[in-house]
Amino acid sequence: MTTIMVTTMIALLLLGFPMMIPLITAAIIGFFMMFNGFGQMDTLIQQMMAGIRPASLIAVPMFILAADIMTRGQSANRLIDMVMSFIGHIKGGLAVSTAASCTLFGAVSGSTQATVVAVGSPLRPKMLKAGYSDSFTLALIINASDIAFLIPPSIGMIIYGVISGTSIGELFIAGIGPGLMILCMFSAYCIIYAIVKDVPTEPKSSWKERAKAVQQALWPLGFPVIIVGGIYGGIFSPTEAAAACVLYAILLEFVVFHSLKMNDIYAIAKSTGLITAVVFILVAVGNGFSWIISFAQIPQMILEAVGINEAGPTGVLIAICIAFFVACMFVDPIVVILVLTPIFTPAIEATGLDPVLVGILITLQVAIGSATPPFGCDIFTAIAIFKRPYWDVIKGTPPFIFMLILAAALLIMFPQIALFLRDVAFR
Repeated sequence: MTTIMVTTMIALLLLGFPMMIPLITAAIIGFFMMFNGFGQMDTLIQQMMAGIRPASLIAVPMFILAADIMTRGQSANRLIDMVMSFIGHIKGGLAVSTAASCTLFGAVSGSTQATVVAVGSPLRPKMLKAGYSDSFTLALIINASDIAFLIPPSIGMIIYGVISGTSIGELFIAGIGPGLMILCMFSAYCIIYAIVKDVPTEPKSSWKERAKAVQQALWPLGFPVIIVGGIYGGIFSPTEAAAACVLYAILLEFVVFHSLKMNDIYAIAKSTGLITAVVFILVAVGNGFSWIISFAQIPQMILEAVGINEAGPTGVLIAICIAFFVACMFVDPIVVILVLTPIFTPAIEATGLDPVLVGILITLQVAIGSATPPFGCDIFTAIAIFKRPYWDVIKGTPPFIFMLILAAALLIMFPQIALFLRDVAFR
């Protein structure tokens, strides 16, 4: 049964069907083989509906809507200008500013693809003009944008939290440390690159210009305060924080900045609705598929076949990292989280691993895979946005992928990088 399901999925993917079709087709085939027909098909439908029933998922369209409003408004540019005013003049400062801007925008959007658009569009021309190669620039943008998967809010963390039953608030707080660590690694590489390539520096901003940039960015900086401060302070649940972000984004862009008009609401709502529909269909179909493979005890058979149950906590973490990293090189991150998390759940429970640490590692791996050839989704976002050939986009990625893999290794060896803030906030 497993062979037939996997073969069907691969065949449909190669034929170009969207991910939801291979998943649901494989699930239906598995259901038919287990129950000898379609007489109880309503059970599969119930499982699919159960996948989108958790109230925590309401945060997903909320964060998508808030990110869409900010991307179309002025918030992203104000954050970029503030970062540039302070570090744009140092060697490699423009590249470091790009990485820092991706991190900051990730802290208000939770979407890697929104970050590629919001930060990459204005900063890529500046980096090219400053003397950075296009391959380095594109690689930096798509990989730094993946920090948005770790810095709260993270749509990937929400999906993992719903699937595994892990506290989304704890995941959000635990993602801050690894996200900042990766930002520091990227920044160090950018400075070294600029020194080696002798990239010219930007003019130094005066303190008056910096003060003005900070003043203009104060309002957008309220987003991470609402999300992290609200959850950490016990004021909001993650879902309530998402709703507060939407209200704040509307007030900011429509009332304070006057960057958007009422006519823009339809386009924003349509964009958010389309993205949300895709996400929720994937979640529903993924839950049905996961139920089928769990009912058939496929995860237990796979884990026994590769001997993970006897590998110990470190071995399980390494296996999880490899599996999620490789899968996200080919498949959408949300689908990978939905399908693979239930497979590894027995081994995670058997070894007593902290589900928050596992969630951070999984989130990091899907972030790496999203920017890794051959089919990382952020690669194709960059191709579409910047109109560059595939090879130009991926040529500069190896150093960044190496740093992200190193970050994963550090998390396995020193889990307190992720768990320290979680323990302070919730223990």
